[in-house]
Amino acid sequence: MIFRAATLDDVPALARLGRESFCATFEHLYRSEDLANFLEEVYSEPSVAEEVAGDECIHRLAEDDGALVGYCKLRAPSWYAEYSGAENPIALGQLYTAPERTGEGIGAALMDWALDYAKTNRHGAIQLSVYAENFGAQRFYQRYGFGKIADITFEVGEQIDPEFLYELRL
Repeated sequence: MIFRAATLDDVPALARLGRESFCATFEHLYRSEDLANFLEEVYSEPSVAEEVAGDECIHRLAEDDGALVGYCKLRAPSWYAEYSGAENPIALGQLYTAPERTGEGIGAALMDWALDYAKTNRHGAIQLSVYAENFGAQRFYQRYGFGKIADITFEVGEQIDPEFLYELRL
């Protein structure tokens, strides 16, 4: 397994894995037109390329035999900074593994990197949102010490889902 930073050459694979991971967990929740619009907005190659090329997001990739099997995305400033009293919080925007590779420790390795990155770069907290009914993800984050600090929402088209805002003070 190789862990490395993303480049613009990785955009097609990042966009594809983002779509596959999101759909594997959440596709059943949404009307097809809402989902299609959301996927285009968030996981299209131009959208992903803009984030990879920009200054606000950093992506860490997990590759196995040359194939992308997971990634995480951190964003500073955090989208949720207003909810925190921590100095300079950073957001964990996506922590995805290939659906067929879940449970192999890839997410844990990426989370360890995210925590190290946040500490090294003097962020006072890491924040993330998690779907209110995604109990497996909640348990994963709680094992790292994340706790709920607010109820928020997540919009996919006309549907508004309940989310929990989690934070880990560093």
